[in-house]
Amino acid sequence: MPGSWSFHLPTLAGGYRTRMAESKTKTETTPETTDPSVLVKARREKLRRWREEYALEPFGHRVDEVDSLATARERFDEAADDLWQTRSEAAEDDQSPEDPRPRARVAGRCVQHRAMGKLVFAVLRDDSGDLQISVSKKAVDATAFKVASKLDYGDIVVAEGPIGRTKRGEICIWADRFELHCKSLVPPPEKYHGLTDVETRYRQRYVDMYMNPEVMDIFRKRSQVLSVIRRFMEGRGFIEVETPMMQPLAGGAAARPFMTHHNALDIDLFMRIAPELYLKRLLVGGMRRVYEINRNFRNEGIDRQHNPEFTMMELYEAFSDLDGVMELQEDLFATLAREVNSDGGTTVQWGDLEIDYGRPFERVRYGDLFRQGTGLEMSDREGVRSAAEAAGMPDVDKQDHWLLVDALFELHGEPAIDPSRPTFVTHFPAELSPLTRPDPEDPELALRGELFIGGMELSNGYTELNDPDIQLARFTEQLSGADDEASTFRSLDEDFINALRVGMPPAGGLGVGIDRVVMLMTGCTSIRDVILFPLLKPEGGESDEAS
Repeated sequence: MPGSWSFHLPTLAGGYRTRMAESKTKTETTPETTDPSVLVKARREKLRRWREEYALEPFGHRVDEVDSLATARERFDEAADDLWQTRSEAAEDDQSPEDPRPRARVAGRCVQHRAMGKLVFAVLRDDSGDLQISVSKKAVDATAFKVASKLDYGDIVVAEGPIGRTKRGEICIWADRFELHCKSLVPPPEKYHGLTDVETRYRQRYVDMYMNPEVMDIFRKRSQVLSVIRRFMEGRGFIEVETPMMQPLAGGAAARPFMTHHNALDIDLFMRIAPELYLKRLLVGGMRRVYEINRNFRNEGIDRQHNPEFTMMELYEAFSDLDGVMELQEDLFATLAREVNSDGGTTVQWGDLEIDYGRPFERVRYGDLFRQGTGLEMSDREGVRSAAEAAGMPDVDKQDHWLLVDALFELHGEPAIDPSRPTFVTHFPAELSPLTRPDPEDPELALRGELFIGGMELSNGYTELNDPDIQLARFTEQLSGADDEASTFRSLDEDFINALRVGMPPAGGLGVGIDRVVMLMTGCTSIRDVILFPLLKPEGGESDEAS
């Protein structure tokens, strides 16, 4: 619902604030005990003592009816708390007045801790936020109080009691039940290093998430984005399907595949680079609207916009076309923007850009951008070759003309697109789009459109090619100078050709990079900030994003 999300997030990479309390336990703050190995040893010694002296099982058990910390906070009743204060002040020392305050049972990880004689304050954190608890020596048994007094940051506990306020007005659970449910044996890393190093954040995402609530918020919002997309697609009558991740042929996109081997069948297989050819088979089979949200795998470089394992939504709609899937995208992005905005508007902040997702999006032809960026016509073979040589491109004399055009377009055409205005680039060269129907008015151009937002390519849309003879010719012809990445687009899939001969209805097709959509909707400028466990080099190697 509009207004349900808050997306004003700080820049993530290298800019985290330390979240832990300034107050520390004596064991972990003395100058001579800042060595990580010493801190770990101290925690293990504490674990041993608790087991021996208190017969404590420090790794917990099932606990039912646990409230989230946010739910407990919302349950606070100011009138009941005022009544309790009045009753407490009027009661005799030996009396226990009836407590009208609502109760809550919560669980969380300790992120702040302060022991003050007969009273212990701690801040717990779960995936809904933070909440303070207080443990009084007179409210719990002796063992529980000793454990509460000696908690370490990162320990997971369960606390139960009435919800009130401290003298400073902070909402707090005044625990009359307190239990340790997991002893953390490793101190939070910023005790001695900090989480400002992006590689450490990605490698230890489990620490990153509990120490930095905005990280948890991003991944909750990623889930919400996917839920919105699925509801949108279901509302349009699309059926969600699943197609093979391991395929006998790599096809459907221009990308280098990962290979694997099936031992029982003794065959090599490819991790899929795109689900396109299988989804089109479903159109042949009679499904009119199909889509899939799932992983693709491409053996390519790593940077702020690319991860070799990524999530894509690919869809096909019978009797639609490029215009149809462009209109669908306009509606989808406007829907997402309204969901993330408290005012229900369509403008979303992304870095320094304010991007308006209201319809209509800009539309510009590939050839016009090429001319704007290079001063050349795409058909000017000599001019294109000279421009490619001037740009320092290798083996220009061996490269097909259209491959040179595309390289120059990436170099000079794409930068001409306004990053703050969602823009469809249409009418790509047909030679670069072997699965796309040619433009009947100019067969050298294809009915293909890429959506660019924020300087990133978000999607590829098509009027699909369903003529089996033309498709077979596209698969078998090779562009001179094409590398193995470009050639993968033309892998001959004879079964797919047979499916087209059975008959596929005219259709519109679309592939959308979900990770980049999430980046735009959460304010993240690196794809790694929206992937829970991005691919990394072994520790000690060169930074992946520099490769």
